[in-house]
Amino acid sequence: MKIDNIRKYEFGNPYETGAVVCDAEKMIGIPEGFGYDMETGTFTYRLNEKDMVIGLGETVRGINKRGWIYISNNADDPVHDENKTSLYASQNFLIVDGGKDCFGVFIDNPGSVTFDIGYTDTNVMSIHPEYNDTTFYLINGKSPLDIVRSFRTLVGKSYVPPMWAFGYGQSRWGYKTADDIREVARRYKELGIPLDMIYMDIDYMQDFKDFTVNPERFPDFENFVKEMKEEGIHLVPIIDAGVKIEDGYDVYEEGKEKGYFCKKENGEDLVAAVWPGKVHFPDFLNDEARKWFGDKYKVLTDAGIEGFWNDMNEPAIFYTEDHLKEVFAQVKEFEKKELDIWGFFDFKDVVGSIANNPEDYRRFYHDFNGRKVRHDRVHNLYGFYMTRSASEAFERITPDKKILMFSRASYTGMHRYGGVWTGDNTSRWSHLLMNIQMMPALSMNGFVFSGADIGGFGGHTTEDLMMRWIAFGIFTPLFRNHSALGTRDQELYRFERTGDFKNLIELRYALIPYIYSEFMKAVDENGMYMKPLSFEYREDDRCREIEDQLLVGDSIMIAPVYEQNRTGRNVYLPEDMKLVRFRSYDDYDTEVLEKGDRYIKAELNEVLVFIRPGKELPLAKPARQAEKVDMKDLKVIKF
Repeated sequence: MKIDNIRKYEFGNPYETGAVVCDAEKMIGIPEGFGYDMETGTFTYRLNEKDMVIGLGETVRGINKRGWIYISNNADDPVHDENKTSLYASQNFLIVDGGKDCFGVFIDNPGSVTFDIGYTDTNVMSIHPEYNDTTFYLINGKSPLDIVRSFRTLVGKSYVPPMWAFGYGQSRWGYKTADDIREVARRYKELGIPLDMIYMDIDYMQDFKDFTVNPERFPDFENFVKEMKEEGIHLVPIIDAGVKIEDGYDVYEEGKEKGYFCKKENGEDLVAAVWPGKVHFPDFLNDEARKWFGDKYKVLTDAGIEGFWNDMNEPAIFYTEDHLKEVFAQVKEFEKKELDIWGFFDFKDVVGSIANNPEDYRRFYHDFNGRKVRHDRVHNLYGFYMTRSASEAFERITPDKKILMFSRASYTGMHRYGGVWTGDNTSRWSHLLMNIQMMPALSMNGFVFSGADIGGFGGHTTEDLMMRWIAFGIFTPLFRNHSALGTRDQELYRFERTGDFKNLIELRYALIPYIYSEFMKAVDENGMYMKPLSFEYREDDRCREIEDQLLVGDSIMIAPVYEQNRTGRNVYLPEDMKLVRFRSYDDYDTEVLEKGDRYIKAELNEVLVFIRPGKELPLAKPARQAEKVDMKDLKVIKF
């Protein structure tokens, strides 16, 4: 099938990345309106004064990307500040929206791509692939939503998880034993706080080896999984990309024997390191290796596991054996030197170059569609193809059951196989705002099942930050509280206001009929679950600058509080709306507000929801688990 309003331009020798599922009319020459430098492979477009640039999925800064540089180069980097140019994902779809006229661009290139959106020159957007083997798609449409629908038709339907995955999940790096997990389940049950999932980070494994379970920490694992299911809780283990090098470890020995690991130019398997120490990386771009690794999930699905999260799949590299030797040799040169300021900086640079070194990503190769390809040229496909490996395996090994699957690293096209979480954020108010601003671009790119680590992964959260973040997170499809080893414990029973937390989580479960229905509408109609106001209110220029209020589905607008010590916030209403001020699912006030600006109070335990004219918000009676929510016995708040 060809899509009439999409034009396809090819430069160099593009890879068949798997991003698209439909064809488009192939054009000769340069995309309309763009300049092209044949020597550098750079595309340029002159921006008008009013042009907004929206998209690029999981990136820093605001909804309008104008004014900064973004580099699609999947990176294991937990410091998500405004200076960063790359995070864990590469989702190369954007829309240039001038208010009246708009168009979309999708750059299908799995290597590093730099989007300079008015940084070097305020009025110029330049797109520079490091290797110009690029398919450039130009998408025309009457509105941003029209363009999104066309793009999503091009790249295929989004992943749909099982119903229980829309519940609340508790996670922490540091649940070391089955008893630790039992304690989490027990404490939530005692407080009557709904809970569907407990996540298992790397501690459940034997020596951090994929598809193993530590028999001392988790004895009789299959019965433990069954025990948790009887409590209504799904266990969701992590799977990492690196396979430990260890004689007697079946995954290592099979992969070695069959040649399924990524190789250096001389044909030797690359030796890198992550959690288990020295590892090999499976060559997920090799069809046979991808099937082989995917079938390994059966060890855990046979034990009753029905959900997974794939991590460290950029791939993250603590070091490679080759580069570590280079660093040790360089460090020796500094031993007898007096380090002045420049020498000290040089020394720090040498030591700091150990992890995720760009040169390491040029040391190994893939067997990709019969071509020997150096990794850096297809780097951004690695996490996508790891998740594809699992998803395709689930169709073989559990064909009658939906499996929860989401990933840290991704590329356009992975949205057909799983969702994403936005990686190792921090317990900062600015990261709550960043979560709000990321969601529309993720939805645009097809990653409808997405969310952030509620409360922040790194750092020490506070009760008020956790409460405000949950007040937003109850609207995100993936709803998980996750934190790092060594940070403050942030399970909801750790705080004083447990009654308020219970009310908020119950409100999420009351909203599941609406959330699920609007989620499925976005999937089935290739639409958006979360939208910026400017995508709907096309004639209202004020909406083009509002980045902290979102439309969720077709019926409601939300305006989260994301600043410390605030008891309210300024809200702009683009039309008359009905405010519902929730304190719990059955304790709320309503008020019709006229279009315009106003300051609206929002106490720490309150959630503001605005219903649009002629729309309605259904509410169910909460249950302890998502699958037990009665989707038919609903009360409806109308406007």
